[in-house]
Amino acid sequence: MTFFALGVNHHTASVELRERIAFNAERLSTLLSEQNAQEDLNDLVVVSTCNRTEIYANAENIDILLSWLAKTNDIDVKQLFNHVYRYENIQAVSHLMRVASGLDSLMLGEPQILGQVKTALSLAKDAGTVSSALNGIFDYAFYAAKRVRSETAVGSHAVSMGYAVAQLAHQVFSHPEKLVVLMVAAGEMNSLVAKHMADMGVAKIIICNRGMERAEKLRDEISSFVDVEIIPFAQLADHLYRADVISSCTGSLHQVIDYKEVKAALKKRRYQQMLMVDLAVPRDIDPKVENLDGVYLYGVDDLQTVIDENLAQRRQAAVEAEVMVNQLATQLVSKQKVKRAGGVIAAYRDAGNHVQQQELSLALQQLQSGEDAEKVLNDFSHRLTQKLLHPTSLLLREAVKENDPEYFDWMKENLQQILANNRIPKKNH
Repeated sequence: MTFFALGVNHHTASVELRERIAFNAERLSTLLSEQNAQEDLNDLVVVSTCNRTEIYANAENIDILLSWLAKTNDIDVKQLFNHVYRYENIQAVSHLMRVASGLDSLMLGEPQILGQVKTALSLAKDAGTVSSALNGIFDYAFYAAKRVRSETAVGSHAVSMGYAVAQLAHQVFSHPEKLVVLMVAAGEMNSLVAKHMADMGVAKIIICNRGMERAEKLRDEISSFVDVEIIPFAQLADHLYRADVISSCTGSLHQVIDYKEVKAALKKRRYQQMLMVDLAVPRDIDPKVENLDGVYLYGVDDLQTVIDENLAQRRQAAVEAEVMVNQLATQLVSKQKVKRAGGVIAAYRDAGNHVQQQELSLALQQLQSGEDAEKVLNDFSHRLTQKLLHPTSLLLREAVKENDPEYFDWMKENLQQILANNRIPKKNH
């Protein structure tokens, strides 16, 4: 089995394509549970966020992953082929670590992605599609992310999607203290937007969520900083006109704010400008809304241009973080190789012990029968040495027959150093 990573993200695919292959938690849970019974692909984790859909799996070949992603989303493999990236083994491990550390995010160093990857792993575990080996890779990726956060400046200055939305509002409106902000959904992303808006000192935040529990939780978290109101989701269209800033991230499969509703809200506002930010994939807001005079509509891809100015320090720190991730990925793969070699080493030692016991038994019998002790010991040491060195001699003979002379040279140099220093140097690649 090989460890693979395959997916699309904001670098390789448009938001339209990312919408088509995005998974919500309920659908993904069902698909993984069904996949658990399959033999060709049953050890996998799927990470699906606004900016990426990725499969991490132990499998026989990577084409299985591509076929599964295309089939489950009713999309032609050929259409998907040119937009996916593919990694295996150490490159796949390194990519997972970069994703978990926020080094591959739209917002460099964003902290939310680590929680999203952990949630994806938990969902896959519940569906029964995570082996101990795959779980170990993810645990090491989380360890790498923690190291990156604590030992580099990649996670400094609190740059996030929420911060970017707040900064965008500050640029569009000259008096943020007068703003009314409407949060459509109270999930993790919009909760961060709300907190940054509250820190910015807006006048009021309206929370519109399908369930009251999350809305009330968010209200309790920010009500000491800003005036908060909760409205029913069914009344969303009726309250659009009140908002200067609207941030929507529902996770719905269908648009929740349409063109006519925004047009009516604008008229009721006497065409005062509105900032609308759609953080959802699939999108929550009808894209035609951007054609309305007085409306500034931004999607997740648009925000990159807004936040570039805040990323200079993180990009500098990312160089250090990339080096750390590559080192940790190499360490993990080396540990895996050593672990896999453990059984071979144990068997080799057992075989050596067996030879030693056979020769010792023979020598003891010879001594007990009265043979000369010096001759018995000489014969014993000679036979034992010959039998223990025989496998190595065979390998050397085979190595010299190989087309690649470096293989024999490496073995020869290692054996020379073992004899001289009793240690094995690392092979240079």
